[in-house]
Amino acid sequence: MNEAQFNIALPQLIEFPTHGESAVGYLAVGQIQQSIPFEVKRIFWTYFTPQSVIRGRHAHYATSMLLIAVHGRIEVHAEMLNGQKWDFLLDRPDIGVFLPPLTWHTMQYSHDAVQLVLTDTVYTPEDYIRSYDAFLGLKEGEV
Repeated sequence: MNEAQFNIALPQLIEFPTHGESAVGYLAVGQIQQSIPFEVKRIFWTYFTPQSVIRGRHAHYATSMLLIAVHGRIEVHAEMLNGQKWDFLLDRPDIGVFLPPLTWHTMQYSHDAVQLVLTDTVYTPEDYIRSYDAFLGLKEGEV
């Protein structure tokens, strides 16, 4: 996959090239501008999240993210300002979901899930839209 194949305006699944076999194991590869559609500025991960907890519940003004379930299962729900909605299931370590800026998202995890997140910005509290009403207000020009 090359950069021209990304639609960086929409949430989408990205499949990483994988090498190996069951007898020796597998290696999945993500390369900037080939399978990762941005330069990575920050990496963080979540783990041992109880299944009853829904994380996320926010959007970003400027940050693009790539979420990967390196272990376990993660259900990702994404919504754009135009009302388009997507549901993604991350249950393999060789796929991720790309979320562009201004995408409201939530995640629910299997207890054993480990989520790796790559972003194209450093952490800035002002980049977060933490209220769903404020997010919807952007569509109406209210914020």
